[in-house]
Amino acid sequence: MLLADMQNINIQDIDPGTLVDIKNVQVNMDLPKLDRMRDVVRQMNGNPYFFKSGKLTVKVSFADTLVTIDERMENYLRTI
Repeated sequence: MLLADMQNINIQDIDPGTLVDIKNVQVNMDLPKLDRMRDVVRQMNGNPYFFKSGKLTVKVSFADTLVTIDERMENYLRTI
């Protein structure tokens, strides 16, 4: 299945038993960025859009923007 297809899956159609708990995903910061991303996707059974957090099923979406999450968080923190 292609990443674009995975992104479009309805959360109701996901079997929670197939999902990895995010607390079990380890990011190896010694790897180059592309290899880190590949390793995380591998740990998530090939689907980076769905995971579990405890008993909660989570669907992730990504904005089509050049703004990084760090920049978004910094901007958010300045407003509170």
